[in-house]
Amino acid sequence: MNDRLLGTAALAFAAVMAWQGYGLEAPFAYEPVGPRAFPMLLSLIIGLCGLWLAVKGGNPVEPAAPGVKGRVFAVAAALAVYAFLFQWLGVVFATFLMSLPVGRAFGGSWFKSGAAGLVLGVAVFLLFDKVLDVVLPTGLLGGLL
Repeated sequence: MNDRLLGTAALAFAAVMAWQGYGLEAPFAYEPVGPRAFPMLLSLIIGLCGLWLAVKGGNPVEPAAPGVKGRVFAVAAALAVYAFLFQWLGVVFATFLMSLPVGRAFGGSWFKSGAAGLVLGVAVFLLFDKVLDVVLPTGLLGGLL
């Protein structure tokens, strides 16, 4: 895929994201910004980057190095499993399990990948639950958190 094709795809994705995000409204307003601000801002950033790639474009793409496709598939599969298990397992345990294949795909050891996932899971939970007051699922660790 060259830069122009990727830029055009990003522009189309940003347009769909803005179209879907524009209709988001909360049934009650407890924040001044509301739920539509994040998707609209993100679609603007993706659209600008896509526009830049489409205008600049034309760079040929080199073939992927051996083993890259397998690592990309492992990361995509880990994120999909993470999305399905997030509610049931909870943010800490699901993040820990997701970090293992993702860390290994980027060359980390089992120990470092697991330790990073554990620290990240606990930090994200504490940040969202205690600091930002956003409720995240505790899952299997509900009694400890």
